[in-house]
Formats: sequence, structure tokens, C-alpha cells
Amino acid sequence: MRISWRLSHLTSSFDSSLQKPRERKQGLLPPPSLPSKSNSFSSLELCFTSMAASTTNLSPLASHLSKPITNKPPFYLVPQTLLNPLYFPLKPLFHTHKPHCTVSSKNPIADFFPANKHSFIPSFTDDDKPREECGVVGIFGDPEASRLCYLALHALQHRGQEGAGIVAVNNNVLQSVTGVGLVSDVFNETKLSQLPGEMAIGHVRYSTAGSSMLKNVQPFVAGYRFGSVGVAHNGNLVNYRTLRAILEDNGSIFNTSSDTEVVLHLIAISKARPFFLRIVDACEKLEGAYSMVFVTEDKLVAVRDPYGFRPLVMGRRTNGAVVFASETCALDLIEATYEREVNPGEVLVVDKKDGVQSLCLLPHPEPKQCIFEHIYFALPNSVVFGRSVYESRHVFGEILATEAPVDCDVVIAVPDSGVVAALGYAAKAGVPFQQGLIRSHYVGRTFIEPSQKIRDFGVKLKLSPVRGVLEGKRVVVVDDSIVRGTTSSKIVRLIKEAGAKEVHLRIASPPIIGSCYYGVDTPSAEELISNRMSVEEIREFIGCDSLAFLPFSSLQKMLASDSQKFCYACFSGKYPVMPKEVKVKKVGDFLDDGLNGPMDSIDGGWVRGPKNIDVEKEIDPLYQRSKI
Repeated sequence: MRISWRLSHLTSSFDSSLQKPRERKQGLLPPPSLPSKSNSFSSLELCFTSMAASTTNLSPLASHLSKPITNKPPFYLVPQTLLNPLYFPLKPLFHTHKPHCTVSSKNPIADFFPANKHSFIPSFTDDDKPREECGVVGIFGDPEASRLCYLALHALQHRGQEGAGIVAVNNNVLQSVTGVGLVSDVFNETKLSQLPGEMAIGHVRYSTAGSSMLKNVQPFVAGYRFGSVGVAHNGNLVNYRTLRAILEDNGSIFNTSSDTEVVLHLIAISKARPFFLRIVDACEKLEGAYSMVFVTEDKLVAVRDPYGFRPLVMGRRTNGAVVFASETCALDLIEATYEREVNPGEVLVVDKKDGVQSLCLLPHPEPKQCIFEHIYFALPNSVVFGRSVYESRHVFGEILATEAPVDCDVVIAVPDSGVVAALGYAAKAGVPFQQGLIRSHYVGRTFIEPSQKIRDFGVKLKLSPVRGVLEGKRVVVVDDSIVRGTTSSKIVRLIKEAGAKEVHLRIASPPIIGSCYYGVDTPSAEELISNRMSVEEIREFIGCDSLAFLPFSSLQKMLASDSQKFCYACFSGKYPVMPKEVKVKKVGDFLDDGLNGPMDSIDGGWVRGPKNIDVEKEIDPLYQRSKI
């Protein structure tokens, strides 16, 4: 057993097995208490108060993580004047190929369960949409921090409905309340009264497979030798399995199936001082998407990955309280004024002594922000990546009306995410917009179906056609996206059964041909209908009279100078951070309640990464072990 190894031995083993060394930018002299090591420099640089200084401190990202955990130089921080979002030099980006992905064909634990039990790979038959993993909130300096956190999580409920949690700090003690279900199900007056203090973080989550385990509900709280830390994470780490395997080889014990737990282990074994440099140490080992908020006994820390895949914004209340949230809609509800985004690669530290301080992680790539935040995930009243979500979706609809016109009598939307694009289409086409589909907001995740099967039962529970709007009409239906196409075909059939003369489907996004590995729950590429069929073949499958997608080139043109700051991997198959493992962790859980086992024995929560020649032998360090 290696659990008796000293921490120093564990740290050195972790460093040597993680990555190759990379060149460092010359930094400040190390403090006397930390022995210096030749050719070992920090990859951090202060973000000063001027925009010019912040912009010039950016540099390209090295291709490998190699930062040693020990021997960190000191950093002299000054209170940070809040800045406008940074703008980065742009380079041409070309998208030319489709990924070739496969799903693991066998679930080793499936044999233990009867066929009528739920599968560990979820079905999207009645809800064929990508899912956002979660939303995060952090509040510092308000006597009702936990209650404001509770309200902010309500505003972010659309980002996750499976579980919610809040961690508050009172008298240097971190207190946590987490639960499975909606925010209103988890918290009540009694539970919120257990969370006093002026500092809190919160999290809402969505899991993709199995049931939502309470132990996987964030924020996570952990104690280590210098105190306690809580963390809430939005995103997905593409090197999770590699990091976890290295940590487990060195004696770490994991209690959850969440990639967020890896971050806590990396913080615990770091020897950097002070605490926020431990966070930086940990983040330098991470690859993929992460927008995180941390809380300690006296500090609130917000971190965003160098590519800025997932959103994270900062605001301030009139009493001076600092607020971080995944979307600005959370700031609006608690009357906090939006100030700026947390910049890609930035670490913001908030405490009573120094206020808000800013660090930039270097080297720094050009941002690759998730375009699906504007297409589907975010609420229309939010400002995401510096752009109004409502305005973006309205323009998407206008582009569709211009580039894919059709003679019609009425324009309707698939509620709720298609509404704004439909309004844009109708305004540009000069055709009235009407509510042809009414969505029920009271349908739970489970329901009892009558013994005599009803066709398209799940869709009919959620969407009801308005015959007076549809009967005898040529109808344009605007939706935000098509994933597998199963729900779209049922909606078209529902509208035709209500008497529509023609049904023309318009999709306010380009065709989705690739899986997302950065915090969005999408199926493998082989399950994506646009990756298997042409537009005409999809039209025939769905059964509509015409079908058109938002042209990819038009989307980029609409974004203008910002176009290369967005990630389009789901449309192009070109990934900013290529997964380096054969199996990439899906968003959410893969373990059901009460089930634990070796990582390689439970396939239900994994999808294969983009396949290249000999990819298994070349890029997956766990490949050989999995074959033993």
C-alpha cells in the first residue's frame, strides 16, 4: 500500500508523471521560505489596472501542461480596478472536417439490472436538446449572502434542475446544504437559517446518466491541513481520467464521480502559498472548460479557463457586495449591477483586506467561447460574452428569413428557446407571429402513461397545438437546434394533425455534427442526425415540407470581429482543446446510487473522443491498463 507515502513524495511523483517541462517566463525572485529551482518560473502575471497592460500581458498557450507544484515565486497584488472585457488578437480559423466518434458498445454493469430499468445512457426521445451542465454563484460581503445566493440560483435554474447546493462561511466555518431536486425543493426558511454569514457560493446541476446522487451535488467542501475550501464548477475536464488515475496511483481516495473532485485533490497536494496560488497550481494541470467559484474562511475566488468556454460574470450590489454568476439574469434578480466578465484565464480574489484583486493565467490563447450559450442555453434577458442573448437570437431569425424564405401564413416557435428567433423571422418576413404551440410548465421528469399506448406521448404532454392558429395554414416553425431529430419529427406530426396545410421547419443554428467535451451534454457524433444525413434526408425523416438551418458562414458574419472568439466544435468538428483520452467523461454522473467500482468497469457515463489513427495507443495513458 502506498497510502503511507509522505506528501512530498506524492507531489514529486505527480509532477514527474504529469507533463513535460515547458519554458517559463522569467518572474520575480522566489521567497526565502521556498527553495528556488533553476529554470523553473511562474506562468502567472499580474493583471494591472490599465487595459493596455492587461492586453499586453497575453501570450500563446503552450501545448502541454507541465507546471511543477512546488517552488512558486511571490506575487505582490494591488486592489484591482474593474476593467471592461479584454479583447484579444484574432487569427483565421478554418473548419473543414467532421469528427468520427463511436459510443462504447457495452455497459459492463447493464447485466445486473432488468431490461425495464432505466439505462445509464439517457434517452433524449422526448427532450432532444443539448443540456447545460450547471450554473454557479458566488457572493462576498453581504449579511444575507446565502439568501441572495438562493435567489440567484433560482434565476439560473434553467442551467440545471437535478440538484442544488449552497455553502456559506460563518465565523471561519464552512457550512453546507445540498439536495436533489429544484432549488425550491432543496431550500426552505429553516435550511437557509442554517447558512448565516457574509460569504456564500451556490450551484445548480444537471446530470446525464443514472439518478442524481446527493454526494455528487455541489458545492463540494473539503478540509486540508491549512483549512477548508468549497468549490462550485461549471464545465468539463477533458483530461479528468488521466488526472484521477495519477492521483489514485499516489494514494488519493475519491468519493464522487465528478471531475470537480480532482480540483480539490490538486489544491490539497499543492505546496504553493498563499491559498489562491494553490488554485492557480491546480488550474495549470486542467484541460478543458471550467468556470469555478471557491470559498475559504476569508476569501472568495472566481476562476475561468484560458479559453473562456463557459460564461462567468461579475457584478456589485449597492452595499458593495461582490457577486459572481454564470449569467447576468442572476445579477438582475438580486439587484446587482453588471460590471464585466471574468476574463478568460483570469483569477479574481476577493477579501476584506484588499478588495478585488486580479491575476491572469499565462500563457494565454485566444478565447473560444461556447456559441450555444447564445443559441440555446442562456436566458434571453442575459448578457453573455458581452452580447445580448435576445438580440443574437432575433438576428438568427432574421437571417433565416432572408436566406431561407418560404411562402407562409403564420410563423410559430417551438417554445421556449425558439421564440425570439421566430420573432426575428416573422418581423423580417412580414408574416404574423402567433403561439401555435403551448408549452406545459408543470410536467415532471416522470409520468404515468395509460396502458393503451398514446403515440408521441412525451411530446404531447409538453406541447399542445392551437388548432385555431394552425388549421389550413402554411406554417413556419422555428426551433433552436436539431440533435437526434426524434422530437422534431413528433412536433411536425403534431402540427399536421392539428390541420396545418404545410409545415416548414427553420433551425436557428447550423447543423450539429460533433459532440461537445466542454460542459454540454450531447450524444456521440454517430447519434447526431446531421452527422449521418444530408439536409434533404433529414427533411424526409422529420416529415416537414421544407427544412433550412442557419448557415455557418452567416453566423460567423453576424458575429463580425468577434467570430473567432467563439467555439464552433459542435458545428465543425474542430476542437480548440482536443481530448487526449480514448474515453471522455460525459457531463454529470455515470454512477447510480449505491454503485461504485473501478473507472474502467463502468462505461455508461463515457463517450469516445474524436478518433484518429492509433489514437488509443497514442493519446490515452490508460489504454494499456484497460486492456489488461
